[in-house]
Amino acid sequence: MKNVGLIFLLTVFAILLTTLAFADSKTEDLNKMFYEARRDRDVSKIQSVIKDIESTPNFDKDSRLLTILADAYLEYGLWGVSDKEKEKTYEKARSYAEMALKIDPKNGRASYIAGASIGRLAQYKGIFQSVFMLGDFDRYIDNAIKLLDEKDEEQRLYKTFAYIASGMRYRDVPWPFYNYKKSEELLNSALKLTPNYSNIYLELGHLYVKTGEKSKAREIFQKVISMPPHPWLVKTHEEAVKTAREELEKLK
Repeated sequence: MKNVGLIFLLTVFAILLTTLAFADSKTEDLNKMFYEARRDRDVSKIQSVIKDIESTPNFDKDSRLLTILADAYLEYGLWGVSDKEKEKTYEKARSYAEMALKIDPKNGRASYIAGASIGRLAQYKGIFQSVFMLGDFDRYIDNAIKLLDEKDEEQRLYKTFAYIASGMRYRDVPWPFYNYKKSEELLNSALKLTPNYSNIYLELGHLYVKTGEKSKAREIFQKVISMPPHPWLVKTHEEAVKTAREELEKLK
């Protein structure tokens, strides 16, 4: 009888392990699909990621699934929806990222997504409301920089994104003051982490245009055009090249 009981417990344990392994595998597959959708700016693929996660039982109790979903909405809002749908899409990204953080406060990727969503939402608000959103943006982005481990490939990329977001904030937002020196430091921190990401150079070029350093700006924009794309950000690179060409024309 004792052997029967032991066999039953071992069987239940084995089933549990198999179930957890399957769930982890599905999550990783969805994460990979998201990266592919972002790389290619594939609307149908990113819609599939959103649909699959939102149809998963108890997805709202899983910080990892919520993070991927928030990331999908953040990207979808950037290039997958019409202008009138953008604000609502970014609101979903922020909401899901904050849900993920309630479950796992040390989730650096979710913290970045929450901050980035707020940054994109600010453009739809009035100046007064946008100023009040700035505190939340800084808190989430600064927290992401602290939490994300640059030794991990995925986390290093998100830490890079966080440095870029913070650098753009000090370059573009006049409250409390522009801080071009700090902007350059933050963008260079991003560059140290991911030197093959052309958008960092693009944002540095915009900074040098603002500071009147036109020769530096030209050099940086040429760098964007000549460098190969980051393998997981191909369409983003193509857009950066287009923008860099336009900026060079303005500097003639």
